[in-house]
Amino acid sequence: MRVLITGGAGFIGSHYVRSLLAGSLPGPPPERVTVVDLLTYAGSTDNLPLDDPRLDFRRVDIRDLDALLEVVPGHDAVVHFAAETHVDRSLTGPAEFVRTNVLGTQALLEASLRCGVGTFVHISTDEVYGSIAEGTWTEEEPLLPNSPYAASKAGSDLVARSYWRTHGLDVRITRCANNYGPRQHPEKLVPLFVTELLAGRTVPLYGDGDNVREWLHVDDHCRAVHAVLTGGRPGEIYNIGGGTHLTNRQMTAKLLELCDADWSRVRRVPDRKGHDLRYAVDDTKIRTELGYRPLRSLDEGLRELVAWHRTHPLPTPEPAHQP
Repeated sequence: MRVLITGGAGFIGSHYVRSLLAGSLPGPPPERVTVVDLLTYAGSTDNLPLDDPRLDFRRVDIRDLDALLEVVPGHDAVVHFAAETHVDRSLTGPAEFVRTNVLGTQALLEASLRCGVGTFVHISTDEVYGSIAEGTWTEEEPLLPNSPYAASKAGSDLVARSYWRTHGLDVRITRCANNYGPRQHPEKLVPLFVTELLAGRTVPLYGDGDNVREWLHVDDHCRAVHAVLTGGRPGEIYNIGGGTHLTNRQMTAKLLELCDADWSRVRRVPDRKGHDLRYAVDDTKIRTELGYRPLRSLDEGLRELVAWHRTHPLPTPEPAHQP
């Protein structure tokens, strides 16, 4: 299979690329992997095994249809990770999120359609559903996004679906819980807190810390994405859960313990505008149809991550944000 991966120099995309080339995902190894990435602040070629002869890196803006029409031909599948992803940035710069997430996705879909790509996997987020007080979302839930980021991802989901329904392009959509793991940009809660705590600094906790998130190790996420690529159905949506739900305060307590710190290192900061209270997905569909289940427990994954950060110190992060 010849696979084009957008956003492949970023946190999740590069993990998928490395897993694919290392043969750690089910099925035959790829003949060729093309990574398309603009290398914005969150992407780096240091995340990629550039010495692998099967890997071709292209610095391309997914909003540039002409550039895409040069690189997309010859690929059997596209796995679309590229996106502006951070909620806090979307509050102050929403236009960039719309341009990249909606218009960029449309350009990529158009290029895939014109170039005869067989399968298009569109990576989305549970945030498109909004906030849920109790219970879980199935894939049938209406989209009720509450931030410019989530709204731009919901828009990209709908554009992707339209290319399946109108043109017959084999589009499959995934919506995942909050990811964590090595090489994540330190604007996100887990790497931010670990980086700051290991450096002896304080960490910010929004509001009362009662916002609930479901946590998914990046390795489990990539296995689920690959299951959708190799066994999913055209036009279908698959939720990807991690199975562990914690308040931000509970997550903070875990990270404090792992980093040998206490609550004196936590400072309370005003809550974010429109901060969703709780996310929770029902991932029965991907479990029953494709045999997916998360393998990494949160405690195991966090222990490994803190150990990784101890040997891979990051630069001082920008002003703190949380999911």
